[in-house]
Amino acid sequence: MFHSTAAARVRARLGAPLGALSPLSFAVLLSALLGACAMPTHPDSSAPAPDPFNPATVQLLDDTSWALTGWQNADGTSRAVPHGPSDGSGEPVALTLSTADGVRRASGYAGCNRYTGTYDLKNGALSFGPLASTRMACASAGGALEPAYLDALAHIAKTGVQMRAPQQLFIVTDDGATLTFARRSP
Repeated sequence: MFHSTAAARVRARLGAPLGALSPLSFAVLLSALLGACAMPTHPDSSAPAPDPFNPATVQLLDDTSWALTGWQNADGTSRAVPHGPSDGSGEPVALTLSTADGVRRASGYAGCNRYTGTYDLKNGALSFGPLASTRMACASAGGALEPAYLDALAHIAKTGVQMRAPQQLFIVTDDGATLTFARRSP
């Protein structure tokens, strides 16, 4: 039935002869012992993701980098967003938030030009100081999106952060548009 070495180990652990256990009791005992060796899972791993608009999540934005992946206008229509090399438009519209020099600095690519400035995280809200940008002219889709993108960064109504995979940043503008960003490696 069972190998004599395994039976001896069970006998030693139980302090009773193996014959004192019925086959059903032994099977239950063996299942319990094997189940105790199973890898535990975190109780929150299957829980729904937390509310991204919880003000505490915005504090996680320091030293992160994001690429614009979607733009939904207040009326529900979508605005075309160039996604970079995959659609032939060059690099994606991007936002980097850094504290490397002790000051909160924002920088990125707006679709045609690079921009830089300061940002703040206060009371669960992301805001930007004046943003300066280069002044190249572009006839691309990114160039067409750039003025609206920079204007959106200047008029943020609320900010959300989803740090569970897929990590996302949501910026809702004063006029109700939602810009969605995906996390990038810096």
